[in-house]
Amino acid sequence: MSITVSNVSKFYGRQKALDQVSFQVNSGEVVGFLGPNGAGKSTMMKILTGFLPPSEGQVQVYGYQVSENALDFRRKVGYLPENNPLYPDMYITEYLMFVADIYQLDHARQRVEEVIEMTGLGPERHKKTAALSKGYRQRVGLAQALLPDPEVLILDEPTSGLDPNQISGVRDLIHQLGQSKTILLSTHIMQEVKALCERVIIINKGRIVADEKPEKLELTGSGAHVLIEVEFDRQPAPEQLLSIHGISEVESLDNRWLIRAAVDKDVRADIFKFAVEHQLVLLEMVQKQPTLEHIFRQLTTG
Repeated sequence: MSITVSNVSKFYGRQKALDQVSFQVNSGEVVGFLGPNGAGKSTMMKILTGFLPPSEGQVQVYGYQVSENALDFRRKVGYLPENNPLYPDMYITEYLMFVADIYQLDHARQRVEEVIEMTGLGPERHKKTAALSKGYRQRVGLAQALLPDPEVLILDEPTSGLDPNQISGVRDLIHQLGQSKTILLSTHIMQEVKALCERVIIINKGRIVADEKPEKLELTGSGAHVLIEVEFDRQPAPEQLLSIHGISEVESLDNRWLIRAAVDKDVRADIFKFAVEHQLVLLEMVQKQPTLEHIFRQLTTG
C-alpha cells in the first residue's frame, strides 16, 4: 500500500478542516482527490507531504510515518503545490541543483539532467524561471517533485490557469508518470479526472463522501433517480416543472432543462402532457447518463 490515511482530523482553533478521514491508495494507482473550495483537499495534501501535522490520526507513505524520518520520508514523496513557488531569479538548472542539494542527492547533476529531459524542459533550460510561461513553470514544479525519484507524487491543481495546449502537455506528462508512480491528483476539471484517474475520492466539509472508479460512480451515483434533458420552444417556470409527479429537481441549462426524476416512475409521458397543456413545443427530450460533474454537485451541495 503506497498511502494509508487512518482517522485523520485537523483543527484550526475551533474550526474542523478534516473530520476522521480514512482512505488508502495502492501502489501504481492514479487517484483523483476532488472537493469544492474549502472542503479540506489542500489541507489533506499538506498533511500527506509532511508540511502540516494532523491533529488526530495517522498517515503512512510506503511504511514511513509522516511525522518521523523526515528526510527519508520526503525522498519518497514528490509534491507540486497549487501555487508552485519558484525562485524567479534562478535559472532552471540552477534551481533544480539547489533543490537536489536540499535532498542531499548523490549524482545530483546527472539526476537534474534526467528530470529536465523527462519533463521536456530542454528548450527552456537556459531561462530564468521568471521568464517562463505558466505551462513551463508547472513543468519546473513537476521536475523538482521528481528529483528524488519518489514513489508517490502529490499534485495539487497541476493544470490550474493553463491554456488548452499547456493543459494537454501537462496531462500527457502526468499520464506518462503514472506508468511508474503512485499519483494523488487534486483538480476541479472533471475531464481531467476521467482522462487520468483510475479512482476518485470526493471530500466535502472535511469528510469523504465517495471513493470509487469514475465510470462506476457515474453508473451508481444517481441512486434511485434518472436524468432527463428537455428543450421547449420557450421556457416554463421551474415550479411548473416541479409540479409534475415524480420530478424532484430541475436545473436550467441555457435554453434547456436538466430534470431529476424517480427511477421507478417514467415521467416522459407526463412531460409531453405538460407541454401540451401549457402550449409548449417539446423540441427534444433525452434520458441521460449522470456525468461525473453532476454526481460531484449532487454529493457536495445541500
